[in-house]
Amino acid sequence: MVRDALTGEQFIRVVGRRAQAPLGQPPSKEAREALTRMADYVTRAPKGVFIYASHEEANADRERWTVDAVVARHSG
Repeated sequence: MVRDALTGEQFIRVVGRRAQAPLGQPPSKEAREALTRMADYVTRAPKGVFIYASHEEANADRERWTVDAVVARHSG
C-alpha cells in the first residue's frame, strides 16, 4: 500500500510518478502556460441541455460541431 503524503489516501498500486509542486509555491512558468492554453480551448459545442429523439440526431449534431471546430482551427 502506498499512502499519498498530501491527501493521506491509500493506493494499492501506483503506476508512474507525478511531481508534486511544493506547497505555498506558485506554479512554474510552464504549468501556467499549459493552464492558459487549456483555458483558451474552444469546443464549438453550444452550452445547454439538448434532448434528442434518437442517437442518430445527437451524433449528427456532435459530428457537425466537431467538423466546425476542425475547420475553425485550420482556417485561422
